[in-house]
Amino acid sequence: MRRLKGNDLQRSVASLLAATTVVAGFASPLPALAFSSLHVSPLAPAQAGKEKPVEQALETPSKGIPMPDPLVNNQAGQAASSDSSANPTPDGKPAEVLFDINKAPEPVRKLREAIVEAAASGDLERLRPLMNIGGGLNQTQVSADDPGEDPIKTLHDLSGDPDGIEVLSILLDVMSTGFAHVGQGTPNEMYVWPYFAEKDIKTLSAPEKVDLMRIVTAGDYSDMLEFGGYNFYRVGITPDGKWKFFTAGE
Repeated sequence: MRRLKGNDLQRSVASLLAATTVVAGFASPLPALAFSSLHVSPLAPAQAGKEKPVEQALETPSKGIPMPDPLVNNQAGQAASSDSSANPTPDGKPAEVLFDINKAPEPVRKLREAIVEAAASGDLERLRPLMNIGGGLNQTQVSADDPGEDPIKTLHDLSGDPDGIEVLSILLDVMSTGFAHVGQGTPNEMYVWPYFAEKDIKTLSAPEKVDLMRIVTAGDYSDMLEFGGYNFYRVGITPDGKWKFFTAGE
């Protein structure tokens, strides 16, 4: 290959520069772009719109375990008996059936919430401070056989598992129903869960039977019809927020 001498090399470089200048003269100048513009994608607005709900979801605080609500909802037209209405009880006396916990006194609402939280925890001992344990008339009754026995121990023995989970599950289910207000204006005034305990079991509507069978089986319901009333677990709370009983039976 022939080597370029000094003059030849200078002439070649000059020719190359001239050609480059001509080409550049015909080329359209490119607009100046900001560095950030190089990364803009036509999909960016759509992607930004999709990300917004995620950010909102992360900003929404968790509510934890939701409070149980009764299946029978009168606003949805499911209940045969209207909210806050008088219903016949097995002994013929009227009972006010309620599905809105806000219609109960504040002490009742607070105790119910505490019971629900304790039952949902899976720790039977969390019921202890709610039961006024220590004997006497204020202690929560869980058994008719020995009212003086430690109620937590009694519930543990009644549960079908070694940790008391079954009885806590029953308690949570019971507190998830509507409730009855009985004995208004008397020393025996009480708020009772479930409301079936204060109704003639034979008069339950189809939606109320569905609500009942969230707690018991169809076989249990058949036995109740033969027995003449609700005979599963029930809870009683006084208007001043004392947990009176958590018992099964009549």
